Amino acid sequence: MIIIPARMASTRFPNKVLADIGGLPMVVRTAKQVMHLDDVVVAADDEKIIAVCKSHGINAMLTSTTHKSGTDRINECAQLLDLDDNELVINIQADEPFIEGEVLTALIERLTALKESGRSFVMGSCYNAVNAEAAEDPNLVKVIMDAEHNAIYFSRSPIPYNRSGAATYFGHIGIYGFTKKSLKEFCSLDDAPIEDIEKLEQLRAIYYGKKISMVKVSSTGFGIDTKEDLERAKEIFLKEN
Repeated sequence: MIIIPARMASTRFPNKVLADIGGLPMVVRTAKQVMHLDDVVVAADDEKIIAVCKSHGINAMLTSTTHKSGTDRINECAQLLDLDDNELVINIQADEPFIEGEVLTALIERLTALKESGRSFVMGSCYNAVNAEAAEDPNLVKVIMDAEHNAIYFSRSPIPYNRSGAATYFGHIGIYGFTKKSLKEFCSLDDAPIEDIEKLEQLRAIYYGKKISMVKVSSTGFGIDTKEDLERAKEIFLKEN
């Protein structure tokens, strides 16, 4: 099950999820990009989003307006849908209209392997290589991994610090997967000090000793965080169509 959290009250970019990209609202374009891979539901905090999604044939469900994060929102949606505890739940942000199907497939394959291995807490995400200039952008989250491809830390700062001059940087691609049981467990954890400092909720799992399995992928997609990103997205869509 793919669940796309969508809220109207974005502090940096209000009503972003309904912004037009090539004739379709952003959240609709994101849903249509992935709906061939699995069932898709948009978990929204506003009836306007619900109405727009349904007008384009996208399933949508109203969730609480008080959630602190998109992960809390998809957790509510998963509970309302009464999914099986072992079902995989993929969280794709509504501002990822260019996410490639190959990226999701790679993540689903990793999560399936983890589940079949008997790992009790199943959580995964993706990353790709980025250059030093991109690593300086605080909107692009960086990640470092251990030898078993589990995340050690995520940061808005360029990590690792390049003292040797030979650092390689990896950018986090903001999609997550869980089993429904692990998603509920993650959302039951108290907020961690480091997640509030960096404003990165995935640090909660690391703080409490939970493993986040990371899958390296090749991706040219990008999240739309600013109005400049939106203009770039519109230009890309025009060139591709």
